[in-house]
Amino acid sequence: MVDTTPDFSLVRSFLGGDISAFNVLAARYQQKIYWHARRMSGSHLDADDIMQEVLMTMFEKFHTFKFNSSVYTWIYKITATRSINFLKRKKIKSFFSFDDVQSENLRANDNVADQYEIKEKMEKLDAVLQKLPDRQREVFLLRNFESLGYDEISEITGVSVGSLKASYFHALEKINKWM
Repeated sequence: MVDTTPDFSLVRSFLGGDISAFNVLAARYQQKIYWHARRMSGSHLDADDIMQEVLMTMFEKFHTFKFNSSVYTWIYKITATRSINFLKRKKIKSFFSFDDVQSENLRANDNVADQYEIKEKMEKLDAVLQKLPDRQREVFLLRNFESLGYDEISEITGVSVGSLKASYFHALEKINKWM
């Protein structure tokens, strides 16, 4: 049975000490967190790691939630930030990696789960999305896969609507060129 308790009520219950309220919120948003992280990272394993980071951050930081935006927006802001930070850390680690052969083998194994969930066209789109700068990829994903408006994306990212529109336009140009 699906719990239909409003998000704000669940947050208040959790802040009052009801851990089960957090579990309901985590279950409600886990798949959306995963797919946003998956599209940002291009990797099933990385998306799992990012999702775990997001869930831990939610648990630790719900006391900072101000109730002036939706819980959904707040979670996506965390997910976007954690995804970008994860990708930056991964780039730094790979730059300083001494065992490049092992790293390549791990990356090759990331696609095992993907063979069952993504068709050829989505794989090509994923590859193209990974070529985009982080900000352009984030705006494109939030607009097209999460169906968010520029105002919501601005709230999540802290970037002006004008800058977001420019990023989105540049992302579309590159995607059209590369596809």
